[in-house]
Amino acid sequence: MNAKQVTTRKIQLIINSEDPQEVQRIFTTLYQWQYACFRAANYIFTHYYMQERLKDFFYLSEGIKLKLDNVLKDENGMLNTSRQNTVYKVLSQHFKGTLPLRVLTTLNTQLYKYFTAEKDYYIKGERPVRNYQRNIPIPFSAGDLVKLHLTEDGKNYSFSLFKQPFRTYLGNGHDKFELLQQVLNGQVKLCASALQLYKKKIYLLLTTDQAISPVQTIDPDVVAEASLGIDHPLVLTIQRERFIIGNREEFLYQRLAIQAAMNRVQQTTGTARGGHGRARKMKALDRFSKAEYDYVQQKLHVYSRRLIDHCVDNGAGTLLLTHQQDKEAAAKEDAFLLRNWSYHSFKEKIMYKAAKAGILVISE
Repeated sequence: MNAKQVTTRKIQLIINSEDPQEVQRIFTTLYQWQYACFRAANYIFTHYYMQERLKDFFYLSEGIKLKLDNVLKDENGMLNTSRQNTVYKVLSQHFKGTLPLRVLTTLNTQLYKYFTAEKDYYIKGERPVRNYQRNIPIPFSAGDLVKLHLTEDGKNYSFSLFKQPFRTYLGNGHDKFELLQQVLNGQVKLCASALQLYKKKIYLLLTTDQAISPVQTIDPDVVAEASLGIDHPLVLTIQRERFIIGNREEFLYQRLAIQAAMNRVQQTTGTARGGHGRARKMKALDRFSKAEYDYVQQKLHVYSRRLIDHCVDNGAGTLLLTHQQDKEAAAKEDAFLLRNWSYHSFKEKIMYKAAKAGILVISE
């Protein structure tokens, strides 16, 4: 039986219209929906938390009913419907007409799952109740994305979402193109996804549930040992063969060079010409910050891909990250390592790619 894996891919979207006024109208609508989602998400968590803690309000009345259940199912219940439905009624009263009600339904369902999983931490006071920000993604169910089809040039896909037209901007993203083709053909199951607005751009956070078929050539009894270090990002040993992936100069020194350039720009920020306040003065610094982030993410993806490819080519079905916990603990105590070596992000990318290949990862 094949395992299942839920993954989310970020795909840039363009409003599929040549009319500038129509494009502006859709952008305005999306930002209105986002603001409504921001408010609704905080409403949702507030009501679920209050429902959960009503029994703490013992000072209200001696005869207060303390059972959080539907009164039609239990005479001691205090609700006139289910918990999710009570919150949905509150949402529909406040937000009906401001955004599609199916967005509220999807948002309510997702956040109820989060609350149920985390409520024990809230009750013990070990974690604050979630607080959502204005940049919250706009969720929607799989059935809301309709009319998915190839564009005329055969390089992108277009679809309709709540009667708003969109098309993808894939560039060289061949893997994303193939994923959308699998969704269109029914080979991959589309799950509840979301739209994200960021700096006047629209992104589709496409969530899919797909079967993972382990690579047939790998053997769980063949163990590969990988060590994350400073001199080399990765040293891999499979049986008697040793592979060195990346080097210090390629990763660390280049990153330090970008940081040095950032420091030089930072020193001149105070004398930069104004006109638009902080945004103008920080423009160059933000550009270097993004360059460093993009460089690190690209290198970590390349290194982790090489690691998994070596494991598959040599039939290793088990990957052992040796002394990883000790290295993460040492990095937390060393400001230089914590700032520059990205152990946690590296480990996440390795585990994600290993799972797709059917390789078991053990971290010691």
